[in-house]
Amino acid sequence: MHTIQAAHRKGEGMAKPVHAALGGVWIKCNFCQGDLFRDREVKLNSSGMEFMSLGWANESATGLICWSCGYVHLFVNKDIELYKQRKD
Repeated sequence: MHTIQAAHRKGEGMAKPVHAALGGVWIKCNFCQGDLFRDREVKLNSSGMEFMSLGWANESATGLICWSCGYVHLFVNKDIELYKQRKD
């Protein structure tokens, strides 16, 4: 179990790291000031919609998970721009 947790922390087996910008401003982590993230769509579920079995219709957000510390940032703004990290 220790090996799996260590690999997860190093970003192995996860999505490729991305840089992100919104309105021409580069996004940095609120906690550690890192600038690399992995992204994923996050559903913003509401109990009322779930109760009526309409969870699929809930609004979505872009989740940016800091590559360094794991802090999760949520953006509902659809204008967020993602850039793959360049290979050196």
